[in-house]
Amino acid sequence: MKYIWLSTPHMSGQEMKYIEEAFRKNHVFPNGTNVDGFEGDLKKFTGAGYVSCVSSGTAAIHLALIALGVEQGDEVICSSFTFSASANPIVYQKALPVFIDSERDTWNLQPATLEFAIKDRIKKGKKPKAIIAVHLYGMPARMDELMDIANQFEIPVIEDAAEAIGSRFNGKVCGTIGEIGILSFNGNKIITTSGGGALISNKQKYCQKAKYLGTQAREDLPHYEHSEIGYNYRMSNICAGIGRGQMEVLNERIQKRRENFFFYKEALKDLPGITFLEEPDERFFSNHWLTAILVDPGKTGGVTREHIRLEFEKLKIESRPVWKPMHLQPVFKECPAYVDGTSERLFNLGLCLPSSTCITDEERSFVEESLRKIITGQRRDA
Repeated sequence: MKYIWLSTPHMSGQEMKYIEEAFRKNHVFPNGTNVDGFEGDLKKFTGAGYVSCVSSGTAAIHLALIALGVEQGDEVICSSFTFSASANPIVYQKALPVFIDSERDTWNLQPATLEFAIKDRIKKGKKPKAIIAVHLYGMPARMDELMDIANQFEIPVIEDAAEAIGSRFNGKVCGTIGEIGILSFNGNKIITTSGGGALISNKQKYCQKAKYLGTQAREDLPHYEHSEIGYNYRMSNICAGIGRGQMEVLNERIQKRRENFFFYKEALKDLPGITFLEEPDERFFSNHWLTAILVDPGKTGGVTREHIRLEFEKLKIESRPVWKPMHLQPVFKECPAYVDGTSERLFNLGLCLPSSTCITDEERSFVEESLRKIITGQRRDA
């Protein structure tokens, strides 16, 4: 059997018509008609009032922080259980990340801990300038509770929906609930532009600022004039053409990711020690970008997630440990962290299963059967 990848790009077949049109018109440069069209497609899909496409999700977070006025010496609250790209842009601004632990069910920001941390930072003389709330692996955070707390203290929320395009909380698309949302179109996401991202908001000023700063902060003059430091964060018109073709199948891709999750959940429901990151109630709609499981060695006869990962490697199955929390990363070891061990436990037990939209039924069944054999073959009572 060929290698079964964790999350690989999956072209729709429609991408080339947009790319070829750009070549035909010689629009082989940053920005352009495909970028405009892709932004329009994203506006229609998300319902956001405004969209600015940029070179990456990381760039989108950086621009969002600048747009919210985050500067040197400020503090920004961030989910600890996430990829480092959620936190790195805070440091770009010479601000201080303050990490918050996860809930047990959504794996996202704990509302109670968030409120405690805000009060504690204020008591210490530093009111946080912004909150970055991550929708991990496509699972929506508890945005009602988080927004109530944020509004109470008048702190703007950036929704890191890099992994959550199409996910919804209480019927609202993730990324459109807070002040600013960000999306990612990296090669491993549900849709890709090979590399790219977007900043979305219902307030025009944020997307205008992002577009301006992301285009080297060039003033609207015939000559090159700059009143602020800008960045080369523009999206390529060619890459945006890929995105336009991907948008034509986005709903199908989300459906397939969810189908992957429900297949694994049903197929493995009788396997001891395996639990899933799943929607807590009907308010949550996850795109299930990656199907993530917890492996409890106390119930699997001692089999750990690392044992499974290594055995999968031998079988040409790519899996991956869940994110190592930011407060455990050497680069962030000096940052304040309000934690209770939840995200550390998730990291020790968590594994992501192959979740590509192009995975076949045969490949999915092979993953399920292989996992079953690994665990039942290692059980002490087997």
